[in-house]
Amino acid sequence: MRNTRVKICGITNLEDAIVAVGSGCDALGFVFYKKSPRYIDPKKARDIIRLLPGKVIKVGVFVDSKESLIKRIAKQCSLDMLQFHGSESPEFCDKFRKYRVIKSFRVKNKLDLKGLLKYKVFAYLFDTFTPLKIGGTGKKFNWKYLPDTGKLGRTVFLAGGLNATNVNKAICAVGPHWVDASSSLEQSPGKKDKRKLAAFIKKAKTKPK
Repeated sequence: MRNTRVKICGITNLEDAIVAVGSGCDALGFVFYKKSPRYIDPKKARDIIRLLPGKVIKVGVFVDSKESLIKRIAKQCSLDMLQFHGSESPEFCDKFRKYRVIKSFRVKNKLDLKGLLKYKVFAYLFDTFTPLKIGGTGKKFNWKYLPDTGKLGRTVFLAGGLNATNVNKAICAVGPHWVDASSSLEQSPGKKDKRKLAAFIKKAKTKPK
C-alpha cells in the first residue's frame, strides 16, 4: 500500500497553518471563493504562505473564477497547485499548464469515467455532492461509486467527511494518493480544532494493520 499524503484545506489563519504543518501535513489549501465560510483574502494568504516551510505544498481553491484572477492570485501567493472546485471545463483547465491542476468532482452516483478522463490534469479530487454547498460539507459519500483509482492514470485526492475515525477505512477502500479534510476538523467554520487536526494527520500517516 502506498504512503498516503495529507492535505488540510480551508486554512484561514496562521495558527491553524502552523499546527497542521507541525502535525505533519503535506499540503495546505486556501479557499479563494468568496461565498465560502472558509474564504481567505489573497493578501492574508500570501502573508501566511511566506512563513511556511518550502516543503509544504500550497494549494489555491477556486470555484468558476476568471482565468486572469486565478493567475494573478497564483502568482501573488506563490501557489504550487490550483484546485478547481466548480464546473470548469477540460478546455479551461488546459489554460493552466504551468501549474499542477486538481479538478474536483462532487460524487452523488457512479461517475462517468469517459467524461472524467477528458480532464488531462495532474489530479482528480473526489468530494461529496450536496445541492446547496460546493464543498466543505463534512459528509462522506459512497466510495463504491468511484472507479478503480489505479486505472485512472492520475493522482487521486479523496475528500468528503474524512476524520480520524474513518480515514484508515477510506484509504483501504479507495487507495487514494492523498486524503483531504477541512470542515470535519473544525470547531467553527474557518477555525480548526487542534486535537482533531493532529489526530487526523496521525491516523492518515499510520498504515492500517
